[in-house]
Formats: sequence, C-alpha cells, structure tokens
Amino acid sequence: MTTENYLGLRGIEFTEFASPDSDFMHNVFTAFGFSKLKKHKTKDIYYYNQHDIHFLLNEEKQGFSAAFAKSHGPAICSMGWRVDDATNALNIAVERGAKSVSDSDKDLPYPAIYGIGDSIIYFIDKFGAKGSIYSDDFETLDEAVVVEDKGFKRIDHLTNNVYKGTMEQWSEFYKKVFGFTEVRYFDIKGKETALLSYALRSPDGSFCIPINEGKGDDRNQIDEYLREYNGPGVQHIAFETDDILDSLDKIDHSVIDTLDIHDDYYETIFDRVPNVTEDHQRIQDHQVLVDGDENSYLLQIFTKNLFGPIFIEIIQRQNNQGFGEGNFQALFESIERDQQKRGVL
Repeated sequence: MTTENYLGLRGIEFTEFASPDSDFMHNVFTAFGFSKLKKHKTKDIYYYNQHDIHFLLNEEKQGFSAAFAKSHGPAICSMGWRVDDATNALNIAVERGAKSVSDSDKDLPYPAIYGIGDSIIYFIDKFGAKGSIYSDDFETLDEAVVVEDKGFKRIDHLTNNVYKGTMEQWSEFYKKVFGFTEVRYFDIKGKETALLSYALRSPDGSFCIPINEGKGDDRNQIDEYLREYNGPGVQHIAFETDDILDSLDKIDHSVIDTLDIHDDYYETIFDRVPNVTEDHQRIQDHQVLVDGDENSYLLQIFTKNLFGPIFIEIIQRQNNQGFGEGNFQALFESIERDQQKRGVL
C-alpha cells in the first residue's frame, strides 16, 4: 500500500441495486449472465454473481434502499469497497472529510460513508483469504437461478453524473478521502450539446470513477439523466470481458439493446487502429467501437438505457487503459440520435 492509499482500498466488493420493479432487474441481470444464488439471512436482499462481479438486489419494503428507489426509481443505491480494515477505513475517511452513515440509516451492517447523491459506500474487509460476506451473511437459495455466464470478469469503472459546477467538488472528495488520482479530463461537444468529464483511478489501480457534468443548456445528456434520476448518481457501469464478441453473441438481445453506430464509422476506424486482431466484420455487425494506437487497443459497446436512465458499457482491453477517447464523438452523437428519437432534442 502506498501512502496515498489512505484507506487501504483493494477494489469493488459489490454493487447494490434497488428498484420498484425487481422482476425487471432480475431479467436484466440474468440476460447479462448473472446467476441468482443467495438471499440475505434476515432481509429481502438477493445475491447475483458472475466471476468477480457481485450484485445485490434489495427488495426490502422499508429502509434506506426502499426510500432511495422511491426517490430515484431503479437505482444503484450503494457499493461495497474492499479495504484492509473496515473500522480503520471508516475512521480515516471521516477524518479526511467524509460523512459516516448511522446504523439506523443503512440496510447492511458494514461501516459506511455517504457518496455522490447520498448513495452509500460500505467498507468490506472480509474477502479473499479472509472469507466472504456472502458465506457469512447470506444463505443459498433452494431454487437458485443459474444461467450461463457471458464472460464478464470484473467492473472496470462506474461513471457518475453530477450537477453543473460540482464535478470539481466530487473529484476532490475522491482524491482527498481515498487517494484517487485524475487520469483523464474530457471536454466533449456533440452537434447540439456538450459535457465535461474527469476520470479518476483508485489508489490500488483496480477501477476508475469518471465524473460527468453537463455543459450549455439543460438538454444535454447529463442534465436529462439528472432530471429523470432526480439527482446525481451512477450513470453506467462498465463490465470488462476478455472476448467482447463472444460476450455479445451470448447475451439476451431481447432484453438488452445497444446504441446504433453509423456505418461510415467503420470505413476508417481500422486504418486509425490497425492492429485489431478480432474479425472486423463481426465488430461492425455488433456495432462495437474501437480505439487505440499502434501498440494497444480497446473494444467497447454501450447499451441503451436499461433501468431508468442507467445503462451498461461492455469493454475489452488489449493493453490499453484509456476510455475510448477516439470514440467519444461517435458515441456522443449516437446518444444524441437516441435523444432525438425520444423527443428530448
């Protein structure tokens, strides 16, 4: 651990979802290859898993997550982050300016602080060789729903949308409390709208938190999210896969719809990124975006909004740690076309 990793952060343990329509959320999870395996011993909270991605679906009718869903609709209400020592991490986080969450204001018993939009960040120190909260606090379902995994290995990043003028504030929060470092800054302009974005990397290097704010009038994609979601929060999660085309072959496209990309994008992309070894026609058929240089590349694709204004990114990295900067224009314009179809623009 470096001196900048103030809390001993070791990655993401879980992402917790709350929704008024848990059946739909279940269908989305299984369409992506997540199996429903366990239930919390005392609460209506269900555990889904695929490789090192762990989801909790909170179906409690009272408490923090229920109130969060009532305010925001389908939402990512909390995350659990792995740390060396949960109690110590909480104490240091509060010393560094975070606000702790009282036991009466959370659904799970782990030390926690408030994050963006009053979501919760739990500190989890039982993982790996030290055991598992899913073994201790959950029990195996008699009728587990086991589906074929789709090759999603880990969470690459979680992108948050915030109000204009607060991106810097939240960037400083992650830097000061956790020791995140800024790795990218973007100023993206579409045909009609624009946004600003910081990308921050965790001090252990295991995941990133990009933060977006809108620019210009309130028709931009970020402000549309803020209106529908009723506040700041997670806009999308990126699943990392080792074989994006195989993953896309396997997911349930009757549930999951991806953004459309103009065919002319593919007329030049393989000249710009010449070392892509995957089949170029399959990439175009799946409408996968490509970015990189002569030494490395990444492949990525974005779903349309799946639950509320939240969507999923799927990413494959070939020695490339970028965010598809070369694709931002094509992606931004694709989302604008989707906004136009929905009458927002």
